[in-house]
Amino acid sequence: MKDKKICFVAAIELSIRVFMVEHLRRLSNEYNITVVVNTDNLDFLKPYDLDVKVFPVKILRRPSPASDLSALFRLYRFFRKEGFNAVHSITPKAGLLSMCAARLAGVPIRIHTFTGQVWATAKGMKRWFLKGMDKLIARCATHVLADSSSQRDFIVEEGIVLRDKSSVIGNGSICGVDSARFRPDPETRKIVREQLSIPEDSVLFLFLGRLTFDKGLLDLAGAFAKVCRAAENIHLLVAGPDEEGMKEKMLSLCSEHRDRIHFHDFTDTPERFMAAADVFCMPSYREGFGIVVIESGAAGIPSIGTRIYGVVDAIEDNVTGYLYEPGNVKELEEKMLKVINDPSARLEMGRRARERAIGLFSKDIVADAFLSFYRSLPGKGKRQGPQG
Repeated sequence: MKDKKICFVAAIELSIRVFMVEHLRRLSNEYNITVVVNTDNLDFLKPYDLDVKVFPVKILRRPSPASDLSALFRLYRFFRKEGFNAVHSITPKAGLLSMCAARLAGVPIRIHTFTGQVWATAKGMKRWFLKGMDKLIARCATHVLADSSSQRDFIVEEGIVLRDKSSVIGNGSICGVDSARFRPDPETRKIVREQLSIPEDSVLFLFLGRLTFDKGLLDLAGAFAKVCRAAENIHLLVAGPDEEGMKEKMLSLCSEHRDRIHFHDFTDTPERFMAAADVFCMPSYREGFGIVVIESGAAGIPSIGTRIYGVVDAIEDNVTGYLYEPGNVKELEEKMLKVINDPSARLEMGRRARERAIGLFSKDIVADAFLSFYRSLPGKGKRQGPQG
């Protein structure tokens, strides 16, 4: 009989669908699982055939004092009523509200997973405020997880959490990679390139993620424009929701080569673009881990990424791709030219990237480590009283 109750909290459905499905499937064999998320669709997990309950709470990603207080009180009442043995949050706002509510409600095990710090590139009061929120999350939690070893080092060094209160599941990554889904696929490569009018023998660079300044997209556009002057047979595909008007800014930087840069909105089949690409680009200024790097590696392509926490765990420099200093457009340009001019090395790095992705970060490895983490937790059966 499953007598232990665990509640997972996230702000949006997508976070649960992308990161948590395999974990929920395995945990639900041993625990009663509830998912709290901002949703109007209580059946959004039904297609995955999961034995979990869904409870809706309006958790907004942006600051909203009235809504946030309402969500905090609703979470507190729900946690008190249900008597969960553990509450686990996986996104920043959900972490702040649910860790505070769970502590007040006396939930004995309170876990938050950090997947990156929004304040890492912020300045002044904004940095101080956002950093303070992460400190509060960590203080209210009993266990803090980071999705990469270098991110854990960063939050420890920045005073967010003590080292003995934090850990990394397995080798890192919040969910791992499905190597059957992300794999070399010549037929899909051909179809996608035909759809985008990209010749088969062109070198295609790919960026996939949110289109924001912190993702380093202006650096990528600047480097790509310069590389276009030195190499004719190259293209760039940028896929993801444009949250800060980055498309027009990138096209402005690449004005002479607009026909070689392609844009696509959010996709729920990123593996298609990875199968079509030759090199993945991760020019970010901040990342928690960079799961897309591992996914593209599983698809058999190397990556070029910034030498920052998170990304350094995903890319093995000069083995599965290249690292460069964030913001250094000249160095990024040099790395791009390097993979263009040495196709045999590019293919070998892609082979090694797939081997490393499957060997260290497969979804089964990560899910098994996640389940082992839960089995190892102490004091799962005894609730505390409400905290003052």
